[in-house]
Amino acid sequence: MTAPSDPWHYARPKLAQSYLQVFDIGLMSARGLFAKRRMGKSEFLEQDLIPAAHAAGYRTAYLHLWDARDDPAPALLAALRRALEPTGVRKLARSLQLPVSKLKASAKVTGVAEAGLEAELAHFAAAALPALSELVRGVSAERLLIVLDEAQVLAQPASAELAHALRAALDSRKQTIKVIFAGRSEPTLRRMFGRSTEPFYNWAPLEPFELLGDAFVRALVAKVNDLTRYPLAERDALDAFEALQRTPEFFRRFLSQYLTHAQLGAAAALSATQELVFSDANFLSTWSALTPMDQQVLKFLASGGQGVFSAVSRLHLGRALGMTEALPVGSVQNALRRLQSQDVVANLGQGLYQLQDDAFGHWIRQRELEA
Repeated sequence: MTAPSDPWHYARPKLAQSYLQVFDIGLMSARGLFAKRRMGKSEFLEQDLIPAAHAAGYRTAYLHLWDARDDPAPALLAALRRALEPTGVRKLARSLQLPVSKLKASAKVTGVAEAGLEAELAHFAAAALPALSELVRGVSAERLLIVLDEAQVLAQPASAELAHALRAALDSRKQTIKVIFAGRSEPTLRRMFGRSTEPFYNWAPLEPFELLGDAFVRALVAKVNDLTRYPLAERDALDAFEALQRTPEFFRRFLSQYLTHAQLGAAAALSATQELVFSDANFLSTWSALTPMDQQVLKFLASGGQGVFSAVSRLHLGRALGMTEALPVGSVQNALRRLQSQDVVANLGQGLYQLQDDAFGHWIRQRELEA
């Protein structure tokens, strides 16, 4: 059953074809891409790349690994089962010694929203990775595209066994199985593909996802102006996009506000959107759960501070915490480790760090201005 199309989706067929064409040439079997949250990456993968792959004759398996991060192997098996139906389900059932009917009945999940299949497979954890290997190695004649969204989960220590098994299985099927590794954590993905001790070392080139820009804004403005008696000026829309950190998800909310109250104008819609997306409701609980030291480090990074380990920076942080001397290097390192473990901050290498969520950074800066 085909999912209903999104009337507000900005299609990018040329970008989708560019990914597939690289695979068709045969020089590459995997690609990695990264982009921060809310930049339209997952929407592109699901609504552009996968339909284009289907049209090109691929079977496709999609999995959002962040939703399955606690136990990704069963979810990946379920995604592959759906892609390879009907042959895949029988192979998987034999591997797990489960009745096909029982496996099918529990496989109605689309990821991990329902726990049926995952619960069944977790019960047979010892057989899960061998089943995955058998399923992947069984793909011979048909072309399969595996799309792993938030693939940085595979770099977690808890996923090491899965990553090794998947790499080994995929190595033998490069001609028929292509893989897209997508994620929001550039540093983690670079480590995943660039460190010799990692299972996927040197396995896929990593590149930034092509972000949406002014053409996206103009296309959606045209849709808006077909629906309202109060046309939205292109310049106002472009300014709003900029004010909203050039974030597609936030820009859509701006358009929704505008359509609901078009008579109030673009400025009112932008103000309402900013209050919504940069509000305390979205970030206050995260902020309040941080230690004072972690908060000060985040303030430093959100304000554009660099060289967080320098003597000047550590003195600034120490004074912000009521100390007379510089904060010890070890204390700064510990704060950054905690923030990275919570996926709040990314390590860019060479002593550079940045917030993972631009909206959170904007909220922190606004909070400082209002203090």
